Amino acid sequence: MDVDMTIEGLKYMLLGMTTVFLFLLLMIFILKIQTKILHKLFPPKSLPITATKTNQKDSSLCEDEELIAVITAALTEYKKG
Repeated sequence: MDVDMTIEGLKYMLLGMTTVFLFLLLMIFILKIQTKILHKLFPPKSLPITATKTNQKDSSLCEDEELIAVITAALTEYKKG
């Protein structure tokens, strides 16, 4: 009797896992189609590039320094409390 219930439990487990797997595959397929349709109806707008490479390096350095300062301050406050 225990063997029959174990086999039946495994059957239900396999059925459930297969159902979830097929549903996820269907969802991925539908989302890919939806993305293609939406890109055709509403094409993404491209942003104009106005900065030169040297300006980008300078601004990224400034942003990196600011990010490091923020992270350092957050870690200091975390260690205090």
